[in-house]
Amino acid sequence: MWRLLYMVVFLIRPFFVRIQVVGQENVPLVGGCLYAINHTMGPDYLLVGYTSPRQVYYMAKSELFGGRRWLEQLVVAAGAFPVRRGQGDREALERAAFLVRGGKVVGMFPEGTRSRNGRLMRGKTGVARIALLAGAPVVPVAVIGCEAIGREVFTFKRRPGVRVCYGRPLLLEGDAENVADVERWTTAVMGALAALLPEERRGYYGEG
Repeated sequence: MWRLLYMVVFLIRPFFVRIQVVGQENVPLVGGCLYAINHTMGPDYLLVGYTSPRQVYYMAKSELFGGRRWLEQLVVAAGAFPVRRGQGDREALERAAFLVRGGKVVGMFPEGTRSRNGRLMRGKTGVARIALLAGAPVVPVAVIGCEAIGREVFTFKRRPGVRVCYGRPLLLEGDAENVADVERWTTAVMGALAALLPEERRGYYGEG
């Protein structure tokens, strides 16, 4: 089903957006891993799902579940599962770790919310905790320019160009319950993600 959903994107994509993909070879083709993705005002989750060589499972806000049935079915078919944002949803973290241990790719937005100006915000610790729990690598993924899709596509002015960059995987070592380990690896993951972005978009991780 997920392939069918993204096939629709493939069919309409040439009319709306130009996509450049860099570093797909960095994605492990077997075994579980996590994507750490920057989160802007555009459909970054859709672009990563389309360009990824493997299906991506996403945490989605719990409000999308239990409402409109067609929307819930679409979200589930795309590989999403619910998380209660801002509540330290340990069940969602454990489920993500379970998926990764089972050989799946879980996509996460470590900033926790969308950046309205496109600059990278301080990362939260969920990605590092799950990677340490699952003993799996983290692939930083930078999506650049996708906020222009919503702003320009429907004005029919031009096809915006979007770049999706897959960085080299990081293999984390340490204890998921050790605050120092989690914080250290959160900084490392966010630094690797920032390195894929233009300097003006590195935000919190651009100083120094």
